[in-house]
Amino acid sequence: MNKYLLFFILYLSFLALMSIITFFLFSKDKKMAQRGGGAKRIKEKTLLGFTALGGALGAFIGRIICHHKTDKSYFSLTIYFSLFCELALVVASIYLIFMA
Repeated sequence: MNKYLLFFILYLSFLALMSIITFFLFSKDKKMAQRGGGAKRIKEKTLLGFTALGGALGAFIGRIICHHKTDKSYFSLTIYFSLFCELALVVASIYLIFMA
């Protein structure tokens, strides 16, 4: 097995897991906001951290489906930048798998 293929599979698995977790964090925070959760809400640093650490796709989908944090420009910037970085790594991995 190509060493890059193993990296690619592990990386995609990591991104999938982080995206699922991030989506559920956005969803839970939205529900808590609607109920007036106050102190029990998920911190913005936590949402942005999970987004930056591999959950950008989950954050992107969570924003669309839950209509959460759509007015915050720094959320948009973090999500789009993280999506770009994740996509760049996926494309680089595909290139290494098929060109190596």
